Amino acid sequence: MNWGNDKMKKRKRFWPLALMLMIFLSACSSGTQENSGTDNSNGGTDESGKAITLTMMLSGNKASEGEDFELETLPRLVKEKFPNSKLEVQKLPDDQYNTSVRTKLAAGQGPDIFWIFPKNAAGGVNDLAKAGFAADLSDLTFWNDISQGAKEDMSYEGKPYGVAEGLDFLGVYYNKELLEQVGYTQFPKDWPSFLELCQKLQAAGVTPIAMGDKDPWMIQFGMYPIAANVVYPDEMDFDVKLQNGEKSLTDPKWIQTISKYKELYDKDYVVKNSLGIGSAQSAQLFIDGKAAMTFTGTWDYASMISKGAAEFTRGFASLPGNEPGQPVFVSAATSAGYALNAKSANLEAAKEVLNYLFDGESDLFKAFVEANSSISVYKDVELENELFKEVNDNYQQTGNSVYFSNQMWPAGVSDVMQSKFAEVIAGQKTTPEDVANAMETKFRELWKN
Repeated sequence: MNWGNDKMKKRKRFWPLALMLMIFLSACSSGTQENSGTDNSNGGTDESGKAITLTMMLSGNKASEGEDFELETLPRLVKEKFPNSKLEVQKLPDDQYNTSVRTKLAAGQGPDIFWIFPKNAAGGVNDLAKAGFAADLSDLTFWNDISQGAKEDMSYEGKPYGVAEGLDFLGVYYNKELLEQVGYTQFPKDWPSFLELCQKLQAAGVTPIAMGDKDPWMIQFGMYPIAANVVYPDEMDFDVKLQNGEKSLTDPKWIQTISKYKELYDKDYVVKNSLGIGSAQSAQLFIDGKAAMTFTGTWDYASMISKGAAEFTRGFASLPGNEPGQPVFVSAATSAGYALNAKSANLEAAKEVLNYLFDGESDLFKAFVEANSSISVYKDVELENELFKEVNDNYQQTGNSVYFSNQMWPAGVSDVMQSKFAEVIAGQKTTPEDVANAMETKFRELWKN
């Protein structure tokens, strides 16, 4: 799905991701089930006229600075719009969210509104819609204002089950002053040049890259951008062929992708003991000026620009996994977003909240746009963050972009990729071929044609 440019299809975010997800307080679940349908003319009351409580479940962390949109702004503005409604929101750490929300949904105690991912990603639309947990959102009022690609990536069997937060890029946040110290006023445009930059930073006593591999999903943040430049440029339908059994994850292009990422660790370009460092710690190393670069996505904007121990100018670029003379492909995908519980007693009220959130003109919509670091998929919303302009221009003008690979895999394949590559990081004898073989084995185990 190429927003604003339909040359190719994209998908969104895993990832992974470092993201926002919505959760209800467990104490509220019984109240959610007890309430009956909503009479919207009463501003968020049930049929008996009682005030209702809506619950949301998200993944992510509270904003480090300023008001948190999901935890504070959204409930406040929903209350102003619907005086008889109360919205209770809780965020869970990324690694806990998927398991928790699926367990609660399966038990009939899920939140009214929850975070959902595109396509086949863990906690994705294909899984949760097929299981009957996510509600059909076809009757929401704003679909004509959302890019077609974003809508399709959140659809199952032709019907939308989630509203994407936006479009996300995976890339490199970098410290412009540290790069300038070793002679770089422009970010490298190919893989050999990127390795040369890392070598010069290392020689100058600067840690080139901070990664928090203790949080295993971080491994995706380097792997998918390299794959976007190695696996797909000459074979954009690679994953379709993979699903059809015509291709394998042991393909030489995947071996090359894994080998390239391994090279960064073999040469000590990544901070030492990354397996003992979490994502928050690696972000701190970057904002404190102790590492020149880190790999993550647009969703991490707030933490990447937070004030640390060092003052410096940030840059953002695609990780150039390409060879010299080849174009840089952007790693871009539809973001995670909002879904509604198909079994919610407050389904109609929850739909009204989403219609209000995406009405294109309300104070809530304006607050959402201001707080959202993802690239908007809502019509006529201009790019908010100049930091992403260079990558966004490449994306919009060339169409050279690839979704995050895991969105075309069954949930579980990326977990195996992460765990096996962690063995590589740890210095075990695991080879790129071993990683690829494990990924392929898990794919075939899980994939159902």
